[in-house]
Amino acid sequence: MITRRRTFQLAIASSLALPRFAIGQSDTRPVITVAVQKIANSNTLDALREQSNVGTRMMAMYVERLIDLNYQGKLELRPGLATSWRRIDDRTVEFALRRGVKMHNGDEFTAEDVAASFSPQRMFGETRPTVQGKTLPLSGQIVSTTASKDLPREIPPVARRLFPAIDRVEIIDRYTVRIVNATPDVTLEGRMSTAGAGIVSQRAFNESASWLEYARKPVGTGPYRIREFKPDNMLIMDAHDDYWGGRPPIRTLRLVEVPEVSSRVNGLLSGEFQFACDIPPDQIRDIERNAAFEVQGGTIPNHRITAFDKNHAPLRDARVRQAMTHAIDRKAIVDTLWEGRTRVPAGLQWEFYDDMFIADWTVPAFDPPRARELVKASGYKGDPITYRLLNNYYTNQPFTAQALVEMWSQVGLNVQINMKENWTQVFERSPERGIRDWSNSAVFNDPVSSIVSQHGPNGEQQQYGEWTNEEMNRLSLELETSTDRAKRRTMFARMLQICEREDPAYTVLHQNATFTAKRKDIRWKAAPSFAMDFRAGNWGA
Repeated sequence: MITRRRTFQLAIASSLALPRFAIGQSDTRPVITVAVQKIANSNTLDALREQSNVGTRMMAMYVERLIDLNYQGKLELRPGLATSWRRIDDRTVEFALRRGVKMHNGDEFTAEDVAASFSPQRMFGETRPTVQGKTLPLSGQIVSTTASKDLPREIPPVARRLFPAIDRVEIIDRYTVRIVNATPDVTLEGRMSTAGAGIVSQRAFNESASWLEYARKPVGTGPYRIREFKPDNMLIMDAHDDYWGGRPPIRTLRLVEVPEVSSRVNGLLSGEFQFACDIPPDQIRDIERNAAFEVQGGTIPNHRITAFDKNHAPLRDARVRQAMTHAIDRKAIVDTLWEGRTRVPAGLQWEFYDDMFIADWTVPAFDPPRARELVKASGYKGDPITYRLLNNYYTNQPFTAQALVEMWSQVGLNVQINMKENWTQVFERSPERGIRDWSNSAVFNDPVSSIVSQHGPNGEQQQYGEWTNEEMNRLSLELETSTDRAKRRTMFARMLQICEREDPAYTVLHQNATFTAKRKDIRWKAAPSFAMDFRAGNWGA
C-alpha cells in the first residue's frame, strides 16, 4: 500500500528526473525581441572599445558603473554600484560600494573589481604590476593581478579621452575605494557615470584566453547577462536573477540586426519583434495608424555634426569652412526631414550644462550671400571636396547629405558624396579626405564631455589628424583642470568661438532624436538617451 508520505516522495523524485527545460517552463516572463539597425560598430561588447551610439543602447543592461544615470528622468546622476560618494579634495572622490552585489559569474562585487576595471593593464595594456594605493585591514598592499590582453590599439586613446589624468584607485577596504586623479578635476563624478567607466569582473577578465574572448562576453553586474553574441547578427541576454536591483522582468532579451527600416517596421507589425528602433520621423504616423502600436522618443544629448579635415587642400583656408557653415539651412532640414521633431541647438552644448551653458551662443547663421563672399575671397577654384558618410547609420543620413550637397552647391562649393561601408573607411587617412558625417554626445553635464572629448588634443578628430588648433588645445587642458567655475565658463565660450566660427573644426547641424516603436500594451518608457532600460521599474505588460 502506498502511503501519503510515499506518494509525496515519488512526486519529488519524479520532478527531479524531469528534463531541465520542463522545469524552466514555469518561468512565465516574456522573451522580447528588439530590432535594431546596428548592434555594435566594433563587433565587441567592451565599453572601452564600443564607444558608439548603437553600443550605448544595451551596455548598461549588462555592465554597470559606480554612478548611474536616471534614465526615467533627465539623466541626472544617481547611485549605481556605489551607494554614495564624497569629495576628499579637488583630485579625489571616495565611493561607498554597494554590498551583496553578485556578478554574472557568481562572484561578489568588491573593491578589487573596481581597481581592476581602472587599472593600467585594462585601459592601456601595460603589463607591469601596479599597487592600488592603500591597504586592506589585514593584508598589506593590494597588487593588481589583472593581466595584459594585447588590447586593441583603439582602447588606450579612448581611455585617455575619458580619464585623461586618472592616477590610481586606492582600496580602503572591501567596500570602499578612492579614485585619485593626478590633477584637479571637478568632473570626476561625471566621468564615473560614462559607459567607459563600466565595472567588470577581475577574475573573468584574468581567466579569459584573450581580450577578444572577454570582449565578446563581458562579465558584469547588470540585470541581464550575455548568453550569445554573433557580430552583425544578434545579441542574446538572459535575466540575471541575482541582480541587486530586483528580479529582471524579462526572461530573455534578443537584439537582432535589421538594417532596413521597412523590415524593422514590418517585423514589428507582424509580431516578429516587440520593439523596433531607429524609426525615421516619416514612419511614425504610419505605424501609429494601427491602434496596437505606438512610437516613443525624442531629442537626446547628441548633436549631428559635419567634421572638417583642414589638411584637405580646399579646406586649408578657414574661409571655405566658414562658408560651408553659413550655407546650411538647418531649420529646413529640421522642418522637412525631421518633421519638426527635433531642433537647431545653440552650438555644441546642452542646457543640462547648467551654469556652464552659454545661453547667447548660436550656430552660424544661414547666410548664402556671406557664404559666397567667403568662397570668392578664399580663391577656391571648384576643386572637389569629398564628403564621407555611411549609408544609413544615422536616421535620415543619406537624405541629409543630399540636402547639404545641394546647399553647398548654391554658394559655389563642389562637394561630392563618397559612401563608405564602415567607420574604419570613414576615418581612413587619404589626400581626398575632406569632410565627414558624425555626431557628438554629451556623456555627462560638462563641456569636457563633448567639445574637449571629441575635438580637444586627446579627441578623435585630432587623433585622426583632421584638425588641430594651439589655443584650443591649451584651453582644453585648462578646462579639465580648473576649479574656477566662472573662469571655466569663459574658456568654454572661447572654445566655441574657435571651433565653430574662427577655425571651424565642425559645424552643428541639429540635435539628434531617436524614436522606438513598440506594442502599446507593453508598459515601457523610452529614455532621453540612446540607452534602453529594461529593469523592473520600467516594465509592465
